Amino acid sequence: MDPESGLDARRDIGIDGDRITAISAAPLVGSATIDATGLVIAPGFIDLHQHAQNEAGYRVEALDGTTSAFELEEGPEDVAAWYSARSAGAVINYGAGVGHLAIRKAVMNDELEEAPTGTARDRAATDAELDAIRQRIARGLQDGAVGVGLIVAWTPGARPWEILEVFRVAAVYHASVHIHLRDLEEPQYFLELEEAIAAGAATGAAVHVVHVQSSALEDTPRMLELIRGARARGLDVTTECYPYDAAMASIRSTPDTVWPGKPDAWFARLEWPATGERLTRASYPRFRALGGDVVIHNNTEAVVRGAVADSLTMIASDGILHDGIGHPRVAGTFARVLGRYVREQHALSLMDALRKMTLLPARRLERRLPAMSRKGRIRLGADADLVLFDPLTVSDRATYRQPTEPPVGIPYVLVNGIVVVRDGHIVENAQSGRPLRAR
Repeated sequence: MDPESGLDARRDIGIDGDRITAISAAPLVGSATIDATGLVIAPGFIDLHQHAQNEAGYRVEALDGTTSAFELEEGPEDVAAWYSARSAGAVINYGAGVGHLAIRKAVMNDELEEAPTGTARDRAATDAELDAIRQRIARGLQDGAVGVGLIVAWTPGARPWEILEVFRVAAVYHASVHIHLRDLEEPQYFLELEEAIAAGAATGAAVHVVHVQSSALEDTPRMLELIRGARARGLDVTTECYPYDAAMASIRSTPDTVWPGKPDAWFARLEWPATGERLTRASYPRFRALGGDVVIHNNTEAVVRGAVADSLTMIASDGILHDGIGHPRVAGTFARVLGRYVREQHALSLMDALRKMTLLPARRLERRLPAMSRKGRIRLGADADLVLFDPLTVSDRATYRQPTEPPVGIPYVLVNGIVVVRDGHIVENAQSGRPLRAR
């Protein structure tokens, strides 16, 4: 099944080295053969929003059919060092954007926590600091960053002019800005998205809104209509979603000055992932002192289903995994869409689901990263990044207590022509993943 051409037919696929060299209705003979009878052969899944950028993360992502994973929402401060740290190899392809959050924290000397809690969160940048932020983002792009990550929800002190300047730097390098929108209250709610669209329109930078269903919640249909309208008028705005009705974030991402004023219902939404305990106002300080990620039950199945099915959205995991603790989306996002929303609920067709996981994310990055024009497709000359799955059985199994439990129904994954998953298990010492880095 090829989302680019629409091909949906029985074919033999021939691979030579790291490329697809034959697509044939007649049988092919090779030095090695995989019997794919009863399976769908699709382009490998491309995850634009994956925080678990280490060996443990790459292994569980491969078992879910991912062949390329990007850290584009948060992103490192030092792009060259990020790629160098992975030079020994990986089971899947990997890449990153340069992170406004990390750079702002460094410039403002606020690096005690993953989420800023001091000046980098609440204070506007001075002219000198803004100039330093611009320069460091430019350096990251010069060092090969795939895009620019911008978590404005964690830096509410950043004024709209600072956001515009970040977009302006991205535009110079033809890089998309992957933005986690501000967290505003009514009646200013939709200004979150309008800020991003306006910055893209004013600078020419491409806008990619991360996890739209998590940012917009019950207003997701309206936010998607805003994006649809912007696209209809020629603006380059895209978005993504993940197929779960709970989020996850650092328990310390809410500042000490904010959480005491929250209502009891706010605490009741929180779940400690290791035990499943729901938090209360009384227990929250104890868990906050421990630190770590917390599950946030903030959405509904109806909102998630609508976002997954909408023609605008790509599928991206927002995967999180820290020392075995994480969100099940790190290991089950793509299998969950194929099993739950395609096969069981018929929310969208199989080809549409594959398009959201392969072709659309590849196209999002192609201008900045031309190598992506060989991914997300099954055609002659394309990279041999492939996933083979059983459409009748593919299902996710990961839970909040067991976030790395692999899915079923994905027996084979190939990365650059090498089998890295065989019979549903990682092939040990398979290290055919490559860095995806802009020139």
